Amino acid sequence: MGIAAQGRGVSNHGAYLRGPLTALGLTAALAVAVADQAVKLWLIFVFDLGARGTVNVLPGVDLVLTWNTGISYGWFQQEGPFGQGALLALKVIAVALLWIWLARAGSRLTAIALGLIIGGALGNAIDRLAYGAVADFVLLYLRTPAWSFNWYVFNLADVAIVAGVVGLLYESLIGDRAAKAP
Repeated sequence: MGIAAQGRGVSNHGAYLRGPLTALGLTAALAVAVADQAVKLWLIFVFDLGARGTVNVLPGVDLVLTWNTGISYGWFQQEGPFGQGALLALKVIAVALLWIWLARAGSRLTAIALGLIIGGALGNAIDRLAYGAVADFVLLYLRTPAWSFNWYVFNLADVAIVAGVVGLLYESLIGDRAAKAP
């Protein structure tokens, strides 16, 4: 930053959070967070999924309301306010770091992928603030007469996070910007 800019009181701190594709990524994040919360609010308060119990949607797909007080796959369950606050603080730090990465994104795919991850994290963070746990509701399973497999229960925010990670993996391993062997 030059002397003239310093003299006018202009700060370069905002450059960490703004880049050419930041608006695209944040638009994706906002869309994910809003859609996630809209679906959760409808399922919890209008459809009353908690009172309905398990609702079969398709073979292998059920809706069932569960409250996750931990992180992905139900790991690190936290019942008390300290643990919940620690998980929320970790989420805030992760979103801040992802936003800084977003400000430096060099492709639209990277920006959208980061936006999906940020939006999913925000959607789940809103749950943690509002309810002290994350509302999950989709159960995928496979059952045969001799065998049964249940996937973990997840929500739209989780789908967005996974889609964002897949996008980043594609970009780094296969996409135009992937490192290529000589």
